[in-house]
Amino acid sequence: MRSALFLVVLFPLTLSSSDTVTFRESNPQQTGVTWVHENALSESRYLPETEPPGVGIFDYNNDGWMDLLLVSTGESVFFKPPKTLHHALYRNNGDGTFTDVTEKAGIKANLFGMGVAIGDYNGDGYQDIFISGYEKCVLYRNNGNDTFTDVTSTSGIDPPGWSTAAVWYDYNNDGKLDLYVAQFVDYSNLRTCGAAESYGGKLEGGSAQQHFYCAPKIFHPTPSHLYRNDGDGKFTDVSKQVGLLGHLGKGFGVVVTDINDDGYMDVYQANDMVADFLFLNHQGKQFEEIGLPAGVGYSLNGQARSGMGVDAADFNGDGRQDLFVANIDHEFFSLYANNGDLTFDDRNWETDVAKSTRMLSGWGLSFLDYDNDGRIDLILANGHPDDMIDMRSRGVSYRQPMVLFHNEGNGMMKDVSDVTGEVFKKRVSGRGLAVGDLNNDGYPDVLVGVNGGSPLLLYNNAESKNNWVGLRLVGTTANPSATGAVIRWSIGGQVHTRLKRGGGSFMSSHDPREVLGLGKADKLDWLEIRWPLPSRRVDRFTSVPINQYLSVIEGSETLSPNRDRTGVTNGVKATIAE
Repeated sequence: MRSALFLVVLFPLTLSSSDTVTFRESNPQQTGVTWVHENALSESRYLPETEPPGVGIFDYNNDGWMDLLLVSTGESVFFKPPKTLHHALYRNNGDGTFTDVTEKAGIKANLFGMGVAIGDYNGDGYQDIFISGYEKCVLYRNNGNDTFTDVTSTSGIDPPGWSTAAVWYDYNNDGKLDLYVAQFVDYSNLRTCGAAESYGGKLEGGSAQQHFYCAPKIFHPTPSHLYRNDGDGKFTDVSKQVGLLGHLGKGFGVVVTDINDDGYMDVYQANDMVADFLFLNHQGKQFEEIGLPAGVGYSLNGQARSGMGVDAADFNGDGRQDLFVANIDHEFFSLYANNGDLTFDDRNWETDVAKSTRMLSGWGLSFLDYDNDGRIDLILANGHPDDMIDMRSRGVSYRQPMVLFHNEGNGMMKDVSDVTGEVFKKRVSGRGLAVGDLNNDGYPDVLVGVNGGSPLLLYNNAESKNNWVGLRLVGTTANPSATGAVIRWSIGGQVHTRLKRGGGSFMSSHDPREVLGLGKADKLDWLEIRWPLPSRRVDRFTSVPINQYLSVIEGSETLSPNRDRTGVTNGVKATIAE
């Protein structure tokens, strides 16, 4: 096994340790990310207008730098834009700027887009793109030459109606990435609503003809769909076969995780105004919906809520996967602790999450270790779905601030939004949220999609100066994204565990790399990767370089510096000694 010596080269966007701001909003004119979301706002207030956009962070060209994907609206039965709208693919130039390469890359499909799921479904080493939408979805195959091809018509992926969140994962452990697509309500009749069928109260001075965004409770639920990857770019809808079609929901956020550590990935789906779903995976053959007995389907008082964003992680360090769901104002967000017996306890009040989110409506969100102290924190993007709620409901606003929680390590999640940057005082109509390291300094940055506005690009200033290890996992026998891999590492004899989840947030896709926060520790005792089935391999490493990204290929028995096309390691220059 190799040993390595690394010289860190500071990235230009990293600020000095004297700066006390944690996250800094970037300037679009400086970064080049000037795309603006068009939400198709109309006097009719058609419901799909208020839901998007989702966003994605991924490396489309394998140059070692995370790029950006922003999902756009487009032509539909209720929206005829005066000019052609387009999604936006921004190439990361590695110097703090981005270049719009959408047209060159061939991302041209015209649809009323909702969200994005990114994964290497054909195992060629390049990340492919699935974009969900209203009455239309599109699958792009990455050609490996900076371009994409629309392969939707030949793929077999054709979910009906209104698709929202989607996630790539290997549900049957055959080594190929399958696709789960959540479906929202049946909105085929384009129904519009008055005040009585909307979210808030009566609008003073409003006319009887005034339209508001409909509350989803008046629409029929629909089933979500699972597409099995058959290889050769072909997929089969197995939703009925595995028992999903009988469960009607109003799906928004979706995360896949392993709640019982049996090696098969389970699905947690947030539903709007009906019970949330927890699908237990029975060895890739059947899914059992256990949301009610597990304690995650309803609120503490037994009511269905307006579930939107979700995520999964081990927030309390007991080795089990916990769940989070964000809801609309007054419903309280839930932080579910996994009891290890297929039941969960809602810790929203004990952790202080409920107190800080009572008047908010949460969409995109993510567990993350933003200061690399080794504990899992939480970030939330918020905004109400009703653009006239300010005039109808006291204390609730359409545009809302983001929230950042710091994990105190004692069971408490401390709201640190007031001291982590001016951007957390800004009110926006937040929707999708993706987390990723855009400048390769080892600290997670954040991209937020804003309904009808410019996205927020937030750089983490990394002022804690804690150490870290970044991992890019590549499955060979296991699925290419290594979704479901269990990462274990030891620091000073204390063992830490992380599961590589799939999906999460709200209609968005995160940086696929994993960053392990080490705090002030300057070395790991060892690092271990338990690859997901069908692989049963466990790779263990005792000499692990820190403060840089490493590629870990299943079965390679080496940790390789993750280099870009020029031969320079991501964010650092490396000399490797035998």
